Amino acid sequence: MSGILDWISVNWIELMAAIVSVTYVILSIKQIIWLWLFGIMSAILYAWVYAHSGFYAGMALQAYYAFISIYGWVHWSSRSRKKDGSQKGELPVIRLEKKLLITLLVVWLLLWQLIGWILFKFTDSTIPFWDAFTAAGGIVATWMLTRKILEQWIFWIFIDLLSIGLYVWQELYATTVLFVVYVIMAVFGYLQWKKAWKTAV
Repeated sequence: MSGILDWISVNWIELMAAIVSVTYVILSIKQIIWLWLFGIMSAILYAWVYAHSGFYAGMALQAYYAFISIYGWVHWSSRSRKKDGSQKGELPVIRLEKKLLITLLVVWLLLWQLIGWILFKFTDSTIPFWDAFTAAGGIVATWMLTRKILEQWIFWIFIDLLSIGLYVWQELYATTVLFVVYVIMAVFGYLQWKKAWKTAV
């Protein structure tokens, strides 16, 4: 018991970040707009965690997550209101079109190379291109979330599975458990959003 308490006393910010992040995903699955507030809080907490663990791309990515959370909040809010200010219902779930899929994959590839090169040249990151790959994927998938694109869950499943291995290697065990939960929740999120999409069609 004392060992657990000692771990919590040292890693309480990582644990808090994990709790906030799980809440963020739950709200995402339920399509509740408050998810974006938890996205901002998660970004702040994980910026600290990643900075102290040498995940520099992950750390820098938190600035993007904070910004995109603000954008997502504004986009979801504006799309759920009519021009006269009255409610018109929530932003609907949509499917990913083939042309946009190709564009997003190309953006992911380009971001991966750019971020990987920056980490390799200017930081002491031990896994620059693996770190960059998940960071670039996170940028793309989070943008998809702001648009309520169903397939963003598939992107997250892939990213989260790879991240599990990276976090075990870095001995970030609370975050490893978090990403196992993320994979499970992403599968559930995909099924829930697909049901919502079918209902709206």
